[in-house]
This record gives sequence, C-alpha cells and structure tokens, in this order.
Amino acid sequence: MREVGDIVSIAKGKKHNISEIPQKTSIRVITIEDLRNNDNLKYTEDAKGTEVTNSDVLIAWDGANAGTIGYGKKGYIGSTIARLRIKEPKAFYSPYIGKFLFSKFRYLRKTATGATIPHINRKALGRIKVPIISYDDQIRIAGILSRTERLIEKRKESIRLLDEFLKSTFLEMFGDPVRNEKGWKKAPLARLGKLNRGVSKHRPRNAPELLGGDFPLIQTGDVANSGVYITEYTQTYSEIGLKQSKLWKKGTLCITIAANIAKTGILTFDACFPDSIVGFNINTNESNILYVHYLFGFFQRMLEKNAPQAAQKNINLEILRNLSVPKPSLDLQNQFTSVVEKVEATKTKYKLGLEELENLYGSLSQRAFKGELDLGRVQVDPMCQDS
Repeated sequence: MREVGDIVSIAKGKKHNISEIPQKTSIRVITIEDLRNNDNLKYTEDAKGTEVTNSDVLIAWDGANAGTIGYGKKGYIGSTIARLRIKEPKAFYSPYIGKFLFSKFRYLRKTATGATIPHINRKALGRIKVPIISYDDQIRIAGILSRTERLIEKRKESIRLLDEFLKSTFLEMFGDPVRNEKGWKKAPLARLGKLNRGVSKHRPRNAPELLGGDFPLIQTGDVANSGVYITEYTQTYSEIGLKQSKLWKKGTLCITIAANIAKTGILTFDACFPDSIVGFNINTNESNILYVHYLFGFFQRMLEKNAPQAAQKNINLEILRNLSVPKPSLDLQNQFTSVVEKVEATKTKYKLGLEELENLYGSLSQRAFKGELDLGRVQVDPMCQDS
C-alpha cells in the first residue's frame, strides 16, 4: 500500500475568461460538469492556467460536487477542480487511480472541511492508501470497471429515451398544452379534481415526537425527484405526527407549491405531506391522473416563473384551482394512459436491471481493490479505457 500523497502531486485550477466564440488558438476549460461528460464544452483565450492532459486524474475540490472524480480530459481546469498528476507514470495507471479514488467518495465527503461549502481536505486525501499491484493488473481492473460503467450508462440512456418517448407521445396526441395548439376546450384545474393542501399543524415541524413511526411522510424533494410515481420516502410520522397531519390515499397526485414549484408525482402508498404540497384527487368523469401529471410537465416552468417570492418562491391553492388547462376527450386521455402504463412497466424492469448493474459495480470495485478478483484471464487492453 502507498499513500495518495506519495503517488500524485496536487495543483488547483483557476478561474478563466470564457470565450463566446472559440478560436483555433482557444484552450478548453474543464469545469465540474465536465467531469461526468463532454456535453457543454467551454473555451478560453487565457495564456496561463493549470493545464491537464489525458493522463491526469481530476477531482472536484470545492462545492456541492466535491469529491467527484474524472480523467481523460485535456485543457485548463477551473477554480473548483484540482489536478492529481501521477509522479511515476510507469508504475501507476491513471484510470486505476481515478477509479480507486471514486470508490472513496464517501470518505472524501466525510473528511471535507467547510460548514456551508464543502472543500476537499488535502491531508485526508493524501493519507488514502492505494493497493499496489502490477501495472498490467491496474489496466485490467480499470477495464473491467469501465465496461460495467458503460453498461450502466446504456441502461440510464434507455430509461431517458422512454421518458422522451412519453413526452413526444403526449405532444403528438394533445399538442403543447400551454399554447393549446390543437384548440381543445379549456377548464379550470379544479373542475378535473379536488385540490387541497397537505397538513402539518405542529410547530416546530421537526419535533422529535412527530417523527420515526410507521406513516410515510413525503417532502417536496421526494416529489421533485420521483418521476411519474412516488415510490420512496426518507421520513415517517409517528402516531402523534399523524394526528396533526392527514393521511392521503394511494393514487393522489402530489403538487409542490414551495421551493420546488409545480413538480408532481403520484403516490404509490398512503402518505402524509406538509402544506408545501397540494394533494390532487381526480374526478374520474372529467379526466385521469396521468394526463394531469403530464400536463404539469409543460405548465411547471410557467408557474415557477410567475411564482411570488418572499423568502422562497411559492404559489397558492387558488392559482392551481384556477389554472386553465386543455380538456381533450376522456377517451383520448385514457388512450394516453394505456401507453404510459405500458412504458412505465418497461421502465420498472430497466430500473431493476440498473440497480443490479450498480450493485455489481460496487461489488466488483470492492473485490478488485481487495485483490479478490481473478485477473489472470482478463486481457490487457488499454485502448478500451475512457478517453
């Protein structure tokens, strides 16, 4: 074992002037977002900077993403990134070091300094001990993990494409509901169902006696991160908590009205939520819940833009009740629902497969760095690595 501080030298990046129109002489600027992908390239004409090559390991040093690892990039690094340059390039393969440090993300966050904005602790990073194996085995381990990563990304892309398919299907069937391109008759949202705010009467809302029981408690973040259906929760109410709240039935559409504005998700279990969330129960003679959920995907930006702001943005119940929305035939809405249900069933299978792949990656990573993988039959192929 050798410590990271013995294996790499560390250099911080700097802030750069970004060119609106890149020139032939421009140099790429690598920011935290670029550690995960190359979707939004940025360039500078600055003559000086902390330059990185494909052989350097990069780490997000400051901010919410501190500890995120990248490599295989070339250019100048921004002020929130540090370069880890291998001191002995013939002894250490940078993707191997990068993937090992990726496995230490929790440790890096736990040891980070800064109460509000996390900063990587240089000493804690330097003390991490790296398993020393042959250079060829480093290539093999990096290759195995890279192939698994690519499978994970393909599965995520498949899920993303299914979401895009549903959005395009909605547009094809109903048009853009904000512009009402197909000229449907319109009605206030309150006609399509009953809307009421969640309940949380006790103050303070996080009093210990309210929490830790058997009744799911949904927060705005749970809704914002849910997709179509809310299947997870992080907090629960006790019996005391339930008495000062309200238990909403499975199938209720949750609509956020504070912090995350007009995000929606459908409960897959009975749950409580505070008054920063509105519960919508559909009038089945007028509409269906999946149609309304997808409506909000288009109205969300408008509602958020027009939301009054004091300490934080919020909208009130009357704004939602009076929201004028297209009301196509119930038969057409139900046809759309049938498509959604089939696609969501496929997504569920893909998500289970994604979870299995992520678990496999974690297991492979742990076993690889503990020396428990049989690498004898794995071909050495540096060309298979990320670039």
